[in-house]
Amino acid sequence: MARAVSHESVFHAIASPTRRALLDSLARGERNVSELVAALDVTQGAVSQQLAVLKNAGLVRERADGRFRFYILSPEPLALVDQWLRQYRTFVEERLAWRSGSTCSAASSTRCPKRKGR
Repeated sequence: MARAVSHESVFHAIASPTRRALLDSLARGERNVSELVAALDVTQGAVSQQLAVLKNAGLVRERADGRFRFYILSPEPLALVDQWLRQYRTFVEERLAWRSGSTCSAASSTRCPKRKGR
């Protein structure tokens, strides 16, 4: 039975650039620790420590094959991040369009901010 993943553990896990690099590597497919060490150019101990955080957050699963351990990305917790970001997507798009001088999204239900001094 899968354990519940908290928003806090997922956001904590993706806060680290090293852990995000591990996720990027695992997004391309299953990897063992040696492959991850080579891809990130860090020590095996550092990779193992970061993988433990990712596993605790439910972002990575481990599979044993003989004496090797393989790691694979588990996308379900990333859906929590996507869900949280979705509420800001329209806001960000409108503000970026406003700053670049483009018109705001016509599909948006919110108004664009008024530009001052232009």
